[in-house]
Amino acid sequence: MQNTPPSNQERRTLLLTGASRGIGHATVKRFSAAGWRVITCSRHGFPENCPWNAGPEDHIQVDLADEDNTTEAIAEIKRRLDGGELHALVNNAAISPKAEAGKRLGSLDTTTQLWRQVFGVNFFAPIMLARGLVEELKAAKGAVVNVTSIAGSRVHPFAGAAYATSKAALASLTREMASDFGRLGIRVNAIAPGEIDTAILSPGTEKIVEQIPMQRLGTPDEVAKIIYVLCTETSSYVNGAEIHINGGQHV
Repeated sequence: MQNTPPSNQERRTLLLTGASRGIGHATVKRFSAAGWRVITCSRHGFPENCPWNAGPEDHIQVDLADEDNTTEAIAEIKRRLDGGELHALVNNAAISPKAEAGKRLGSLDTTTQLWRQVFGVNFFAPIMLARGLVEELKAAKGAVVNVTSIAGSRVHPFAGAAYATSKAALASLTREMASDFGRLGIRVNAIAPGEIDTAILSPGTEKIVEQIPMQRLGTPDEVAKIIYVLCTETSSYVNGAEIHINGGQHV
């Protein structure tokens, strides 16, 4: 059951990419429970197992690797906002192609086409969406959260070279956006998850867990809670930060 804000309080709106599973799925539940309207974007149609009531009506199917399709999606989002405000944009969608049998793709064996596809989704789509919806974000004095990764700052045993470098670029972009968008009243931050217990974990993750001080995987909701904080007044003076959510794996 979706909570609704008091009648004298404006309902806030979140745009979330990559909502159908894992961190995105948990983020939808977290914001929906707080009474937010959630507009989602995904390569796939609306997943029937998702928990929010307005999902089918507020879901946009888009290939974020396709620049033209992303531009069309931005126009559709603006139409659905109908001149209203956008209080938060969470750039969560990402792809990480693998070789045969799920093997990691390194810098020597990643095709140029794959590099472009990964950067299209993981890097270019976030800035396209933020720039395309800047007026709606500005009107709300909203927040942007870019989802980076622990792989953006170190070579990871499972994450491929294209994924890792796209996340490193997104972390740098977050700083640039914080400087530029911050002058418009829009805060821009990033979260960098480590090993989170989702359906897409790679075989062998248990060996990484042994190196994590907290000796366990993180949960999608633990990530979603930090995303929520970064989109609310609790973090009203946090801008340009990258929050590491990895149980101390990076120390």
